[in-house]
Amino acid sequence: MIVPSPLQGGARRRRRPGPLLLAILLALALAAGALTYDRLGAGGRGHAGADAQATAKAPPPPAQPGSRYAVALDAPDAFRLRLHDPPRAGLVFDLDSGRVLWRRNPRRRLPIASLTKIMTALVVVDRARARDEVRVPKAALDYRGSGVGLLPKGRHVTIWALLNGLLLPSGNDAALALAIAVGGNEHRFVRMMNREARKLGLTCTHYVSPHGLERGNRSCAADLAAMARVAMGRRLIARIVRRRQSVVRFPIEGGRLWLNTTNPLVRTGYPGAIGLKTGDTDAAGHCFVGVVRRGGRRLGVVLLNSPNILEQSRKLLARAFRTRV
Repeated sequence: MIVPSPLQGGARRRRRPGPLLLAILLALALAAGALTYDRLGAGGRGHAGADAQATAKAPPPPAQPGSRYAVALDAPDAFRLRLHDPPRAGLVFDLDSGRVLWRRNPRRRLPIASLTKIMTALVVVDRARARDEVRVPKAALDYRGSGVGLLPKGRHVTIWALLNGLLLPSGNDAALALAIAVGGNEHRFVRMMNREARKLGLTCTHYVSPHGLERGNRSCAADLAAMARVAMGRRLIARIVRRRQSVVRFPIEGGRLWLNTTNPLVRTGYPGAIGLKTGDTDAAGHCFVGVVRRGGRRLGVVLLNSPNILEQSRKLLARAFRTRV
């Protein structure tokens, strides 16, 4: 870098600098270079770095940096399995390492029906305690599709009971009651769901309701696998989704409510089945996120719009457990 000497005039004839002047010039050049490096640095935090970032048009990466729950899509599949009439999208993955063992259209955004309730449960357990009691609002009784069906308007019910009703029989009424209790209203709760999705680095996930009846609730197999890794790390959720049936205290005659799971692996006693959630609407088809623990390994399967979630998940998991990676 050339730095003009303060001893030079614009019209004077240049003289050959002496040794002392050369040393001064060299010191000034080194200082200017160090200042430039400090301002820009490796991260480009100076003006030049900011300009470069502002003009960059590259799309965001599939998994946000720091999202330790994202599954690894860079490595090839560990096995191949051709399914007759395959799902529109699917994934088999290691719950602990995030390694993907088999995939089909892992980034295709599709309706997810009641798989939405995985995120509903995550938002609730991070903001409320199981023993907390909430009042059942009138809006929770105005629901469509599956439901607990016995929510008593105006009575107090525990978060634990509502979470069981949300995750086992997939109650849309339980989803509304929880959303209103935690978010204040349904729309505010949905905003919380979408913020949580962004926080987790879920790039193809968007919600418009806490239950998933609408087409606008969308995700992809890769994001749902990441959500499964998060959800199974929440003790409260893991305790519920491994059960075939749960009996909870409820303000109805007899004081007890029996709730049965819709999870086909848990319901049929598939060896090692410990979760997680089903979903089913006309737009989404049959959807499933299943988790199985066997021989020290925890594997998960995601199926979106599958003709038979029980048959296909059993085939994929059986092959996955025979595959060593």
